[in-house]
Amino acid sequence: MTLKKDDAIKAIMSDFEDFANLVLHQLDLLETLISTGETQFPKEQSKELYDNENKLDKLEVKISDKIINTITLYQPVASDIRKIMACYRIIISLERVGDMVINVLRFVESIKTPKVYTELSEVVSNMLIQSANMVNKSLLAFTNDDKDYAIWTIKNDAVVDELNRKMLKKAIKKSTSSNDDKELLLSFINMNSMVTTIERIADQATNIAEAAIYSIEGKDIRHKDLK
Repeated sequence: MTLKKDDAIKAIMSDFEDFANLVLHQLDLLETLISTGETQFPKEQSKELYDNENKLDKLEVKISDKIINTITLYQPVASDIRKIMACYRIIISLERVGDMVINVLRFVESIKTPKVYTELSEVVSNMLIQSANMVNKSLLAFTNDDKDYAIWTIKNDAVVDELNRKMLKKAIKKSTSSNDDKELLLSFINMNSMVTTIERIADQATNIAEAAIYSIEGKDIRHKDLK
């Protein structure tokens, strides 16, 4: 029974690694597209993002089923349960990150005044890089039982928030000069939605880091301030 339980947990973690790596690839691909400053992306790369999102959806269901079956069939010990439940929490956050990648892509493609995006794309790109780095570090915290990476991720959430504020200040300053331009206004709305979505990616990285600490120490630090 113990060997079967161990094999089941290894299978979960193997699928989890594939899932996490695919999400990180999605973030890397999106960052490459954002960094060009263009609002129209090559069809092949856009298609890859959408195809990968479908893979993520199927893999999320597969891992969730394996987690439920493992707990039901093998009644793992407390430390294993903690690891598995942390994994489940992280899967949920990663699935949301995957959705947000597609949302950002759609926001960019909906911008009607490319000049607005080009002028602010560097800020957006920096935000995305920071958020992706947070996701990566939070995953390393979980897979390597590294609490320091988890704490770094949680504390760096404020950095992305500050980048968001700077982005909004730039947008407001520019929008006041062209109040009658409907397309310009719509572009700013899309930019604001895009920035907010990227900030939420960072929020999900924080959720992953909190799950990692739960896995490492058995402490649930959600809704608590780190000292």
